[in-house]
Amino acid sequence: MVKSKEDIIALIRADEWMMDILKAARSLQLPDWWVCAGFVRSKIWDTLHEYEERTPLSDIDVIYFDASNVNEDIEKRLEEQLLQIMPNLPWSVKNQARMHVLNDNPPYSSSTDAMSKFPETATALGLRLDDQDHVQLAAPCGIDDVLQIIIRPTPYFLENKHLAAIYDKRIVQKNFKGKWNKVTVIRL
Repeated sequence: MVKSKEDIIALIRADEWMMDILKAARSLQLPDWWVCAGFVRSKIWDTLHEYEERTPLSDIDVIYFDASNVNEDIEKRLEEQLLQIMPNLPWSVKNQARMHVLNDNPPYSSSTDAMSKFPETATALGLRLDDQDHVQLAAPCGIDDVLQIIIRPTPYFLENKHLAAIYDKRIVQKNFKGKWNKVTVIRL
């Protein structure tokens, strides 16, 4: 059973497909990079639900932070590089140094800061590999909600009530309860 940060890391290390994705992302040599969001949450919830097959991902989010070059075209080229390494995967690469503009937020200071501004605590998670293939986990909102299978707004979304519509729309679009029947959804 998955009960701690160490358990999450062990779960990822034992998943060859996920490790290959992390190695592919690392090969881009991006500053402050992470593979995040549903990639992490779905693995944990699939395991806690004892699913034998992986829940399909709409995308594989690779984020990084590079304030020196916020040209969106670079992100598309990086996605193409990842497709060359691992074709047929729904790669999505985003420089968090520019994403605050799209999200109408104050500038982010790092990728982890950006993750803390994601809508749900259980999705505000990231993974990366160091040079020795050690899995690192970022969880700026903690891991309690993902382990307890709870969808709850991040503190940032709670503090900014004007974001309620975005949160509510995601609850419907993502169909968390339909995919994982043990999910408890906390509404804003």
